[in-house]
Amino acid sequence: MTNLRSSSPAPALGESDAQALDALDPAALERRLLCQADAAWQLAREVHPALPRPRIWFDLRGRSAGQAHYQRGGLRFNRTLLQENRQAFIDEIVPHEMAHWLVFHLEEGRQARPHGHEWKTVMRNLYGLAPVVTHRFDVARASPAPYLYRCRCETVHRFTGRRHSQVLKGSRYRCRHCRAPLRFAHRETPE
Repeated sequence: MTNLRSSSPAPALGESDAQALDALDPAALERRLLCQADAAWQLAREVHPALPRPRIWFDLRGRSAGQAHYQRGGLRFNRTLLQENRQAFIDEIVPHEMAHWLVFHLEEGRQARPHGHEWKTVMRNLYGLAPVVTHRFDVARASPAPYLYRCRCETVHRFTGRRHSQVLKGSRYRCRHCRAPLRFAHRETPE
């Protein structure tokens, strides 16, 4: 394995042109992501030549932008968050997930913590990026939570359909502030 100790002064994959990305239709944007994933994979192969090529899916939903899914053999991306955060997604999320893919396939990778030292080293020294663990994207459209619950302190709590169905099955939730049980108020309707 190549030593990853040297640091890159700039992102190794370059920086995307925001205006060019904004001009792409959804299918072209997904093709652009596939090209970026291939470039990130090729760079990772300089460190680990036997690294298998990950398959790519655009089937991730909810708050997560991307996911390295080792059992399925690839990377999953959130189509909605890609559409809304094009440049950050191409420049940061793709290398982030490819770094997970690379670390997992290293000799001791299965024992490595997901955002541990190995992953941080790959992000800094291979991809030339800060090892940022979570994104700051607005997830309102990607992870709708239209079920509103209230408590004694009148804090509004938003539940997804999945969590709301858990309540209907008998699960109980409490407010983190006042510790009172949460009670269903109403469902928001889309605008």
